[in-house]
Amino acid sequence: MGAHDRDILVQFLAEALVLCIIGGLLGIGLSYGVAALLTALPGFSIAVTIDAASVVMAMGVASAAAIIFGLYPAIRASRLDPVEALRYE
Repeated sequence: MGAHDRDILVQFLAEALVLCIIGGLLGIGLSYGVAALLTALPGFSIAVTIDAASVVMAMGVASAAAIIFGLYPAIRASRLDPVEALRYE
């Protein structure tokens, strides 16, 4: 009855992945904004471009970081006894 260990593991990993994807999208949006500001500056002669491969790579790195750094807390949470977890809550 209740959530199985695997369900909790997947939930924690999904949360980490969603947070990293949101962070990656915010970073990409900011980079487009900074690139637009730099190209609009008078006297700035270097063209700043962001290609699709860089965006895909950035999102891939963000997703990999989410899985790698979210795995240990997810495993610990999935092995935690719910009664013990709620006792300190």
